[in-house]
Amino acid sequence: MRAVIQRVLEAKVEVEGSVIGRIGRGLLVYLGVGKDDAEKDAEFVADKLVNLRIFADEAGKMNRSVIKIGGGVLLVSNFTLHGDCRKGRRPSFDAAAEPTLAEALYEKVIALVAQSDVPVAKGSFGAYMQVSSINDGPVTFLLDSGRLF
Repeated sequence: MRAVIQRVLEAKVEVEGSVIGRIGRGLLVYLGVGKDDAEKDAEFVADKLVNLRIFADEAGKMNRSVIKIGGGVLLVSNFTLHGDCRKGRRPSFDAAAEPTLAEALYEKVIALVAQSDVPVAKGSFGAYMQVSSINDGPVTFLLDSGRLF
């Protein structure tokens, strides 16, 4: 499972002109599920999202998690995170999970984050979405449950 994690002041996702998910201060997370991913990967990602200390404390050091600041998480499915651009001019998506598995694990991450008492908003799995945000910093991290980076 791969994630792009962005610290934001606010973020929203729209489908067909309607806002379906919105957060204030917190994390905008693009989440891609790989074909070899399992429930343990969802658990790893959810734990990282709620506990990653990337918000400033009083001294200005990244020392607080989204839980500690009372922030929210906006999770947006994004299979293109498993796109392989190393060959040719068209990305290969062979490493991306099939939709049934991907949706189940995406929803599992959402449920696990919500169990941590973090407000969660989400996109619409498989839909064409417009995502907008105000990045804070900018602060952006890459996460891979296989610890490839």
